[in-house]
Amino acid sequence: MADQIADSVAASGSPDAASGSGPGSTSGPALPGGPAAGVRAVGRRRNRGRERGRAPWWVALLWLGPALLLIAGVVIYPAIELVRASVSHYSITGLRLGSAGGRNYSKVLEHPALNTVLKNTAVWVVAVVALTILISLALAQFLSKDFFGRKVVRWAIIVPWAASLVITARLFTLIYDYNYGILNHLLLSLHLISKPVDFLGDDRWTMISMVAVGVFVSIPFTAYVFLAGLNAIPTDVYEAARIDGARPWQVYWQVTLPLLRPAMLVASVLNIIYVFNSFPIVYTLNDRNPGYTHDTSITFMYKLAFKSADKDVGMSAAAGIFNVALILVVVLVYLRLVKWQESENR
Repeated sequence: MADQIADSVAASGSPDAASGSGPGSTSGPALPGGPAAGVRAVGRRRNRGRERGRAPWWVALLWLGPALLLIAGVVIYPAIELVRASVSHYSITGLRLGSAGGRNYSKVLEHPALNTVLKNTAVWVVAVVALTILISLALAQFLSKDFFGRKVVRWAIIVPWAASLVITARLFTLIYDYNYGILNHLLLSLHLISKPVDFLGDDRWTMISMVAVGVFVSIPFTAYVFLAGLNAIPTDVYEAARIDGARPWQVYWQVTLPLLRPAMLVASVLNIIYVFNSFPIVYTLNDRNPGYTHDTSITFMYKLAFKSADKDVGMSAAAGIFNVALILVVVLVYLRLVKWQESENR
C-alpha cells in the first residue's frame, strides 16, 4: 500500500514539486530521494511495528488449548472408539474378543427390523421437523407483535426447551396413560371418544403420540431463531411494500419469508440433527413395547447393545456409524436442495 501511494505521488508530481523548489512548494528541506522514498520508509516502519505486535503461534495455542482438549476428549476420542468398536467382536458381557472385520456392518444390514427402523426414522424426522417449522413460524410472528404480557409469554415458551427431555417424556407418559391419563379424561368429558385410547400401546397412535412430544420440545428453540430473524428484518422493507400496494399475505410471502430464509436454514439443519438423535423421547414413550416396531435409528442401536438377545456391542457400534452417516447424507442433501432452490429463484 505504501509503495502504491509513493508511486502515485511520484507520478503525479512535477520535477519542481519533487525537489520542493516549485512555486507552490512549502519551505523546508526536501526528503532524500523525494516523497516516494519517504512514504516507503514510513510504510516499512509500520510493517515492522505490526510484526513486533503480532503474538507468536504458541500464545494462541495456550488460549485455545482447553477448548481443543475438551473437543478431543468429548468428540474425537469417542468417535475413534466407536469406529474401533464397530470392527470388533465382543462377548455378551462386553469384553472385547478380537477383530470382527466388516461382519458387524453386514449383520446390521441383514437385520430383519432394519427396514421398519428406517421407515420409522424417516416418518419421525420429517413429521417433527416439518410441523415444528410451520408452528414456529406462526408463533414467532405472534411473538413479534406488541401485546400485553408478551414478556411473560416469551419466558413461558422457553420452559419445554429448558426442562429435561426425560422429565418431559415421563410427564407425557402420564398424560397419555390409558386408565388415568388426563388426555383420555378430557376427550371423554368432551364426548369426542366413547372409550379410552391407548396412545402408547396402539400401533395406530404410538408414532403420532411421539411426534406430538417431539414437536412440543422443539418449538421453543425454533420459534426463538425465527423471532431473531424477524427482528433483524428492516422496517423500511415493509413500508416500501405497503407503499407499493402489497397485501398482507403478499408481504409475508414475498418479503418476510425470503428474508427469513437464513434463519429457516439454520433452524432446519439443527432440528434435523437434534430430532435424529432424540433418544429420551422415543425410548421413554416406547419402552414398554416389545421388538422394534416403533423404534428409530438411535433407539435401535441402543437395544442392539443392551436390550436384544444378542447384546452385541460391536453391532450396536456399527449401527451408530450408519446413523452418523445417515445424518450427514440427509443434511447435505437438504443443503443442496436449498441451494438449488435459491439459484432457481435468482
